[in-house]
Amino acid sequence: MSDTATGGFSPEERAAMKARAKEVKAEAKGGRGAEKAAADEAAVLTAIAEMAAPDDALAARVHELVTTAAPSLSPKLWYGQPAYAKDGKVVCFFRSGLKDKERYSSLGFSAEARLDDDSGLWPTAYAVTELTAKAEAQISALVKKAAG
Repeated sequence: MSDTATGGFSPEERAAMKARAKEVKAEAKGGRGAEKAAADEAAVLTAIAEMAAPDDALAARVHELVTTAAPSLSPKLWYGQPAYAKDGKVVCFFRSGLKDKERYSSLGFSAEARLDDDSGLWPTAYAVTELTAKAEAQISALVKKAAG
């Protein structure tokens, strides 16, 4: 997504970096416990509500799936988009394709996710274009495994 013509960052990348800097600053200010958790979830729900259709509906359903499958994960913003963390470290995240000017939205997993298998090869992100019953079951299973 980089601006290859100038070798710089695209407007979307700059916006994501600014959002992340703001998140880091807010995290440094502190806040703990239930009040912080509620504020973080409210920020995630606001970000989802501000997404354009159909990404808003996809993100809202992913949020429901993640929080149901792995209640130990805490919603938080990460680069301005919904993410879910364990002990403060992001495990999985939703990226709006429309916001990122990509062909599709995605559900990604960080190195904190427990998705390793013995093959030495596993996916770290999935395209999300439609949430069928099969896709929802797969997301729930992946999130449960990722959360450990």
